[in-house]
Amino acid sequence: MNTPTYVLTIVLGGNLAILAALLFGLRHALPRTGWPAEKRAAVLQKTSFVLVTWFGLALALSWLELFRGAADRIPTIEIGILVPIIVGAIAMWRSETLSRIIDAVPQPWLVGVQVYRTLGVIFLILLGLGTLPGDFALPAGLGDVAVGVLAPFIALMYARGARGREHLVGGWNALGILDLVVAVGTGFMTSPSPFQLLSLASPNELIGAFPLVMIPVFAVPVSVLLHLMSLIKLRRASVRGTPSHASLAARAF
Repeated sequence: MNTPTYVLTIVLGGNLAILAALLFGLRHALPRTGWPAEKRAAVLQKTSFVLVTWFGLALALSWLELFRGAADRIPTIEIGILVPIIVGAIAMWRSETLSRIIDAVPQPWLVGVQVYRTLGVIFLILLGLGTLPGDFALPAGLGDVAVGVLAPFIALMYARGARGREHLVGGWNALGILDLVVAVGTGFMTSPSPFQLLSLASPNELIGAFPLVMIPVFAVPVSVLLHLMSLIKLRRASVRGTPSHASLAARAF
């Protein structure tokens, strides 16, 4: 199934913007770690290499149609979604370097950067064109747009020290994770595979095809990991009895 040219522009442009935002955030967070310049440079180089390699691998595998669904084949898109999340979560748990970086990144940035979730409007556009089933496009598209629109407002409220800001951030994270679970779940159930349960008359073929597949295999894992980082910061702030890096919040990038 062919997709309009602007879908390629929106999806690839959006994912490249996400990658650029991550590299920008990392670069500006490192001086707050207190590490010497040599270590900051080494960490920046290694982490940037990991992020760029991940993006390049997701792009190459998507282009080669590794994740395209078929009615007679076990789905593979879950590999592209789950492997980065599992690897990233383990790294957050075991890596002292990553833990230090999480401490250095201001909470408002972790929240506000997910304004890119408004990229989910592409699902609603394709629904209107009749190329995505409503069982997937409506919950995924509306959920993503809602989370993305709320992100900068929640970030600003946190940065300004609004009353109950930790609860606001926690609630927004819960909403964001729920949206991703629903999107992945409905995507799985509507896509061609032996396990397809919804949209049997019009399977969700595009979500496993290039370029749209870059959203679940890159943007979705990035979003989950950012949510986890934000929740980690909230937990650490609660344990310490004071918002972590409160003085940095007002200086969020």
